Amino acid sequence: MLKTWAAAFFLGAVLTGCGGGSGGSASPGLENSAVLSWSAPERRVNGEGIKMAELDRYIIRYGQDADKLDREIVIPDAQAKANMTHRVTGLGAGVWYFTILVQDNNGLLSPPSEVVDKEIES
Repeated sequence: MLKTWAAAFFLGAVLTGCGGGSGGSASPGLENSAVLSWSAPERRVNGEGIKMAELDRYIIRYGQDADKLDREIVIPDAQAKANMTHRVTGLGAGVWYFTILVQDNNGLLSPPSEVVDKEIES
């Protein structure tokens, strides 16, 4: 029986980061970035509970087209913390879209979370 995950984790209602440009008081390397924040899932789509020990990795997908998120960051050791954050750096000017998935120890992927966005100024 194939088990799937609930998109029962929360992604990025908190998107923070610095707009573009140089100068100002932003720390070097933090310009043109977005900080994503989420919590681990507690249940699978079928209602079964999920233990932290069953989580393998988080996968952040992002890009400048909400329908084509063509970049990916893999965050290993998903079971390390229930609440996660990750800074995505090197973003050019424009609107960037982000979603996150979680993979369990058996390689099963969750559906993607709701897409969130962040505008980076030039």
